[in-house]
Amino acid sequence: MTRAIALLLIGFAFGGGLGFVLAPGRADGPEAAPAMDHSSHEHVHGEGLLIEPGEGAPRLELDLRPDPVAGWNLHLKTENFVFAAERAGAEHVPGEGHAHIYVNGEKIARAYGNWFHLETLPTGPVEIEVTLTSNDHRSLMVGDVPVAATVSFVNPG
Repeated sequence: MTRAIALLLIGFAFGGGLGFVLAPGRADGPEAAPAMDHSSHEHVHGEGLLIEPGEGAPRLELDLRPDPVAGWNLHLKTENFVFAAERAGAEHVPGEGHAHIYVNGEKIARAYGNWFHLETLPTGPVEIEVTLTSNDHRSLMVGDVPVAATVSFVNPG
């Protein structure tokens, strides 16, 4: 009986350890976001949180650079917006939230910081779109326009 319990505990230890090894890791960088699959979520711009246009409205620009080792580094340059990973899924707080990242129209991840590492991108035409969202996952919209930015290029592979 003692041997069965010992084997059970060993199985839990190795099984749990294997789960950590196979679980999705973090992207590289000090402000990187977890690399998580959110492809089952819909890409909806129609429902959002309306923000009055003006100087305090959030803005977003993108800069995509090849990573010197592998993949691509996406820089999310924001104004009037701060990333608040600790409040993702919580109530809306003006001026904070996270970003949703889409590649060729498919949602691939959330970003909780200004830098995000993309390990691979499809060969050929690529369109990367990033939208800013509130803590409660509503798209931020200035007037009726989503706060979003797009980078398009042809990836030679």
